[in-house]
Amino acid sequence: MTTALPDLPSLFEELEEENVVDRLWAKDPSLWTSDPVVQGTIRQRLGWLDLPGFMADAVPEIGAFVKDVKKAGFKDVVLLGMGGSSLCPEVLRQTFGRAPGGLKLHVLDTTDPGAIAAASAKIVLKKTLFLVASKSGGTIEVMSLFKHFWGRLEKAGVKTPGAQFVAITDPGTSLEKLARDHAFRKTFISRADVGGRFSALTFFGLVPAALIGVSVEKLLDRSARQANACREKGEANPGLSLGAWLGAAMEAGRDKMTIVTSKKLAGFGVWVEQLVAESTGKQGTGVVPIDGETLGAPTDYGADRVFVHLKLAGSADRPMEKKLDALVSAGHPVLTLPLATPLDLAQEFFRWEFATAVVGQILGINPFDEPNVSESKANTTRILQRFESAGALPEPAPTLTESGVRVWAPTGKPASLSAALNDFLARRQPGDYVALMAYLTPAPVLHRALQTIRARIARATGLATTLGYGPRYLHSTGQLHKGGAGNGLFIQFTGLDAKDLDVPGAAYGFSILKRAQALGDFEALGNHKLRAIRFDLSKNAAKDLARFAVSVN
Repeated sequence: MTTALPDLPSLFEELEEENVVDRLWAKDPSLWTSDPVVQGTIRQRLGWLDLPGFMADAVPEIGAFVKDVKKAGFKDVVLLGMGGSSLCPEVLRQTFGRAPGGLKLHVLDTTDPGAIAAASAKIVLKKTLFLVASKSGGTIEVMSLFKHFWGRLEKAGVKTPGAQFVAITDPGTSLEKLARDHAFRKTFISRADVGGRFSALTFFGLVPAALIGVSVEKLLDRSARQANACREKGEANPGLSLGAWLGAAMEAGRDKMTIVTSKKLAGFGVWVEQLVAESTGKQGTGVVPIDGETLGAPTDYGADRVFVHLKLAGSADRPMEKKLDALVSAGHPVLTLPLATPLDLAQEFFRWEFATAVVGQILGINPFDEPNVSESKANTTRILQRFESAGALPEPAPTLTESGVRVWAPTGKPASLSAALNDFLARRQPGDYVALMAYLTPAPVLHRALQTIRARIARATGLATTLGYGPRYLHSTGQLHKGGAGNGLFIQFTGLDAKDLDVPGAAYGFSILKRAQALGDFEALGNHKLRAIRFDLSKNAAKDLARFAVSVN
């Protein structure tokens, strides 16, 4: 099922005239910019094109490592990562689970003490391997998690905790040195010319895959076949076709891309979300990926939407397919990408990376940088420094306090919590979207409540909605929020943590770190004059969220 877009034929002609495919494979940075300085930077970010063949040489090394880990008796593996170093492993975890003979994978890309405690309760500490994954080597979330679990092993009397740690990083980073100084079991050095969100087919994705029992050889074989197909011209090129389709959608004003998948592939959306949002959301434009939104009727959607359906063979979902058929009949663009088996996700990693590079060329932006991500990080660092010197976080007085919930509204003083939310939503314009940003423990009861709020807002406003957990979304959609078209309404939820966990060597625990990150991002949104509101929930966050859901009108 493919719905054509009006500008698609002419866009294919333009891409052919620009010789985009050959120039992309030649790693020609002039595809995206005429600035020689930026061109030099882009040249250092195109190594992902070589990965299917290049990483085949690393298969024996990965295999020997997995054999050693199993022989040592490890049962669980906890990946400590953030952004590009954690989202591919999360897709693999959700899709494949634990193959026979594999380890059980847990992905921690959070500073939420409740989430960390929940993951810790599922493992036997002394039988667990920890993957410390960071391209830069200094990501604050990753290093804080490392310090926490290292400290726990020391307290448990483990004499050689380094034997339970493995590093995945770029050459010459502080993490490489830390791994050497702390006698880590193994260090995998990834290619420096591959950006984080393009790193699925590097050690960052392949090592976790091998540990849970997924065949690295089969993943690379499928990605290699896709890479070869992406050398073709015109519509025969799957990556070019997807990129052109998304580019034509953008030119038609359809900037909201809803990801629809077969149930088995549901985890893929978080990876696509980061790749597309962080790559295209800059210079006042960007594709807005919509993941996890319940599929509705054609009348629920405006003329700013397109739908991409990843369909797994043998997993028919007639209710969903009926809804997609109805969308097509109503004139909404729908693109279906068929997968024969879950292993074909490897081909999708490459297809979407190629397509994203093409979209960047069409939009006239550099898809390989993330210029606004550092803003929230810098704010967080300053806020933590203030905490260390003053003993408290710098929080201004709230606009409203009701039933233990505090509100920071952008304008005026709302009469109630319900009024605060609905007055904020009343500021919407056609073509906007609503982003829920939750610095809360992603427990099932809270997640269901947030999804209910999404659905109520979508029905009441007709707008697309997104949901991201902090701080994960800072390394994903955060770039789009601040660098995109400015068409978002941002609703931040923070709350109280039942229990904090320590970060050894720091003057703060995870609870303070998470709150500082929330404050830093809220400040960054304000600095960009974006529409944002913050709700700091009471001890009964589930009850508070339920109240918000029924108050949407």
